Amino acid sequence: MDYTRISKIEKSKVYAEERSDRIDFVSLTATVKGDNNGSHTVKYNDGVWTCDCAYNQSRHEVCTHIMALERILTNMVELAQ
Repeated sequence: MDYTRISKIEKSKVYAEERSDRIDFVSLTATVKGDNNGSHTVKYNDGVWTCDCAYNQSRHEVCTHIMALERILTNMVELAQ
């Protein structure tokens, strides 16, 4: 492996460690597998969360799928309201 590649790998480690200061999510789409043999599409766009599950669609409230992604992305995205 060449020196340039090693340098890039080391730099990526620093960025990952400093993620809350260096990385801002603007948009994100994820699929979350639920307990009921289905999956749901969760989207984050400019601070707004949506999910295609019936709970989020009918009540316009934060669902478990959104909450799970918020936990994974702690301090990296705005929390759903």
